[in-house]
Amino acid sequence: MRYLFIFLFSCSLHAIELSPSTDNASVYFISPNNGESVSGKITVRFGLENFGVAPAGTQVMHTGHHHLIIDTHLPPLNLPIPADNNHVHFGSGQTEVEIDLTKGTHTLQLLLGDFRHIPHDPPIFSKKITIKVD
Repeated sequence: MRYLFIFLFSCSLHAIELSPSTDNASVYFISPNNGESVSGKITVRFGLENFGVAPAGTQVMHTGHHHLIIDTHLPPLNLPIPADNNHVHFGSGQTEVEIDLTKGTHTLQLLLGDFRHIPHDPPIFSKKITIKVD
């Protein structure tokens, strides 16, 4: 019985309908810039073109909310985005944040999620940038 439940649950994950995006939507970093050296708290500003921002839980066509991916790769693009230290959610519709990172080199990437925290189809994500914290 347990194996049947696991099988059915895994099948249901593949059946999640993805929210549509637009071909010309893009998300990017306003700041910091790729290769920048920073110190102290870092202000990260998110940019978005040809798409709107709406809080998580608000289902409006062609909108989503930001997720900041820190020091890891993009998660699976057909499942809800994890919520942990490497996948930071901005479900209230925030477009900037101040973060503390340890000294050293870090990667940052943005991924837009729909009202359920699931990437759109096609997914809207930024180029990965690298920053150095002094």
